[in-house]
Amino acid sequence: MRHIIFSLCFLLLSWQAHAHGPTPQKAKESLTIQAPIAKVWAELKNFDDIANWHPDLKKSAGDGKHQSGGVRTLTFQNDESIVEELDYYSEPEHEYSYRLKTENSKAFPTSSHTVDVKVAAGETADSSVVTLKSRFYRGDTGNTPPDNLNDEAAVKAMTQFFKNGLNGLKTKLEK
Repeated sequence: MRHIIFSLCFLLLSWQAHAHGPTPQKAKESLTIQAPIAKVWAELKNFDDIANWHPDLKKSAGDGKHQSGGVRTLTFQNDESIVEELDYYSEPEHEYSYRLKTENSKAFPTSSHTVDVKVAAGETADSSVVTLKSRFYRGDTGNTPPDNLNDEAAVKAMTQFFKNGLNGLKTKLEK
């Protein structure tokens, strides 16, 4: 009997040794916009107003703070919401960073994410480059996540969110 219990414990421990949790994933997208940096930053700097240019969002609302601790709620087209919080904000550098504060995998398939937003001068005085980059974990951090909450789904969602947002911003500013 001891031999059977020992064997079962050994199998369980060896199985757990092969099991692994999620690994951090990354996404990065950049887009050149034919508008001066001041015009692009004027649109991007209002952390709460992302829904004004991002087509994936129904609405966005926040506390108006453009500093560490500022909070916004994003409501997606499916009426699901997440809450994000500013970690860093620099008007002179035209950049800020934020993180997921309240997750909702029905809204977005990550369990945590951080995003850096940066506006830089383009190749001409009338162009700017907007770069979005993120580090995140999938929506289900268990060892066998469903397809809609695995690493691939999280990378695809974040990449598409960035592309849609950058294209929405470009469309709005290049009118």
